[in-house]
Amino acid sequence: MSKKSFVKKMADEQVILYRERQHFRQFWLWVVVLGVASIFWVGFVYQVLLGGQYGNRPVSDVQLSILFVLVGLGLPYFFYRMSLTTEVRPGVVQVRFWPFHVKPREIPLHLVRDYEQVVYNPIGDYGGWGIRWGFKGKAYNMSGNEGVKLYFYNRKPLLIGSQRAGELFRALTEAKKGGR
Repeated sequence: MSKKSFVKKMADEQVILYRERQHFRQFWLWVVVLGVASIFWVGFVYQVLLGGQYGNRPVSDVQLSILFVLVGLGLPYFFYRMSLTTEVRPGVVQVRFWPFHVKPREIPLHLVRDYEQVVYNPIGDYGGWGIRWGFKGKAYNMSGNEGVKLYFYNRKPLLIGSQRAGELFRALTEAKKGGR
């Protein structure tokens, strides 16, 4: 590889054509998460801070304090921090579903046969939101019902959910032209 082509390759890898970070923002999800967490908040306040006994067979104050930290504080924090980051660069799309992906999953666009902007049914087609597997392939989605579906030469399709599906589609078109 010549020095000139190496420099061009390095410059292409630095160009971000599209970037989107999504979080879980569904009201019903937060009702469930905070509802479960509130059970531990009430138990902690009543038993540890006020000195009562919470429940028919109360656990020790130490055990309840640990559960309060893990479930009462940790569960809402976990859902608050969870994110889906999508980046499109020349010749590649990267998807990272934090905290499950330590490093972004790279999808070289030369492996993508075709792609389309879609409106889908998250529950009916993939069983919900998150990292999902279904009969229609794999999906990375956080909320909503729009995205871009990638079709490959040698595996099932991949859906990338997006709040800005049109922009993602256009960035993929530009990135595929750029090649890698």
